[in-house]
Amino acid sequence: MALDDGDRKIWKSGRGKGRGTPKGRQLDEAAWAEVRALLGDRPRRRDLLIEFLHLIQDAYGHLSAAHLRALAEEMKLAMAEVYEVATFYAHFDVVREDDTPPPALTIRVCDSLSCELAGAEALRAALEDGTDPAQVRVVRAPCMGRCDTAPVCEVGHAHVDHATPEAVDAVIASGHLHPHIPDYETYDAYVAGGGYAALADLRANGNWEKVQETILDAGVRGLGGAGFPSGKKWGFVRAEEGPRYLAVNGDEGEPGTFKDRYYLERIPHLFLEGTLIAAWAVEADRVYLYMRDEYPAVLEILRREIAALETAGIVEPGYIELRRGAGAYICGEESAMIESLEGKRGIPRHRPPYVAQVGVFGRPTLVHNVETLHWVARVCREGPGILKDVEKNGRKGLRSYSVSGRVNAPGVYLLPAGSTIRDVIAAAGGMPEGHTLKAFQPGGPSSGLLPASLDHIALDFDVLQDHGSFIGSAAVVVLSDRDSARDAALNMLRFFEDESCGQCTPCRVGCEKAVKLMQSDRWDRDLLEELSQMMVDASICGLGQAAPNPIRLVMKHFPDEV
Repeated sequence: MALDDGDRKIWKSGRGKGRGTPKGRQLDEAAWAEVRALLGDRPRRRDLLIEFLHLIQDAYGHLSAAHLRALAEEMKLAMAEVYEVATFYAHFDVVREDDTPPPALTIRVCDSLSCELAGAEALRAALEDGTDPAQVRVVRAPCMGRCDTAPVCEVGHAHVDHATPEAVDAVIASGHLHPHIPDYETYDAYVAGGGYAALADLRANGNWEKVQETILDAGVRGLGGAGFPSGKKWGFVRAEEGPRYLAVNGDEGEPGTFKDRYYLERIPHLFLEGTLIAAWAVEADRVYLYMRDEYPAVLEILRREIAALETAGIVEPGYIELRRGAGAYICGEESAMIESLEGKRGIPRHRPPYVAQVGVFGRPTLVHNVETLHWVARVCREGPGILKDVEKNGRKGLRSYSVSGRVNAPGVYLLPAGSTIRDVIAAAGGMPEGHTLKAFQPGGPSSGLLPASLDHIALDFDVLQDHGSFIGSAAVVVLSDRDSARDAALNMLRFFEDESCGQCTPCRVGCEKAVKLMQSDRWDRDLLEELSQMMVDASICGLGQAAPNPIRLVMKHFPDEV
């Protein structure tokens, strides 16, 4: 209670001396003024907490305890709520009162499998030896979605492709630490080519059920990894009472995947038109675009082009909300993404209920991947034949393969869905001279490693499951006879260990124990299999359920290495 003692309050709690202030961190008036200035006239909504943390991090290079306390005061939240969110995401640097803030410049060196194969470990060591730690911080970072230009690092917000210490030094010397915005198709150019005509026609005369059937007939499936038939989702969400929302999952965090970035940096309006068609189909009251923070150029492109849509009257101001992730792979899981959209930690939800019934802010929500909406627009513009008329090895459709590793021309290749690893490698310029195919990752680390002996298998949905794998996001990483399958699997499990949200014990502890067991000279196969089965059976979401795939497939196909 507070007792009035003249002009001041004395806080008492049971017996003992009174306090001049309440317990906990005290509000710093100067920090509070700085936070208010950064937030400006933005609404102090709870779901904008992560956006506000980004504002402070960008302005000051870290999140001080004083600023976090001030933000909690400004948003009328408990300090614990702000702190737990800030410490959950990798791109926020929380600095307590007695801690030293990080240097003004941070260099993040990607340590994904593709970058590791390209020498990222040696690059990081060279950068650490060649920089002053008081001035520059060098840290390892998970996949940045630039596997086609490995090794990669990020200097401030500027990416350095095919990075070398000399190239990094040149970027630092130039002072240009902001993202390079590539040439892309603007709103005016897209409209000049017939863009948004399909959307306008549907809004004027369209039947959403007919469009749904067209999407199903074309065979469009979820291309973030799950592969669920896209049109079916529309019916589930439309059947629920409004308001309804559309949330786009642009958190392309699966190592080896960069197809979404590839399309967004070139033809963003095809995706945006597909987004608005899907929003029309389910009568979405608002659209949320959740994009990973590792794609600063994409974020800037989308800011510009959403503004262009608003200016042109295609959408009302504020109808599309662009949200910025903060470095958490788990937010690629749809319910974790929704938690993050609401300004919380990216913790996957228990299901049921499913997000089609209870999604953003508890309302029915349609969730789509970026490339899925790219194809929605193309099918509505060109007809379902662009996919269903393409057939190879008994499979129909097209697939965007992100190809990296031991190939001469890494990149995104649009190929028939029935393509084999040999077809994919050929499209990517073949393997370097002197290298022979040993293994390949067909769909990111979650899909594990398959041996060269399976080079005749179609890399498509519903095919690889019989071999203990799956196509996922079609993130293909090629390994040669000069690489170690064992080391590749350890790289994948270290990634899962870092990126587990920690909610469930099977995943949190299982990934940690797996990494320790895999570091032994000889793997304890029985113990690793028992651990893998426990993770598959008891983990809440797909991260823990799929994490054992690299372990199991290496033990099966490369027993001599373990």
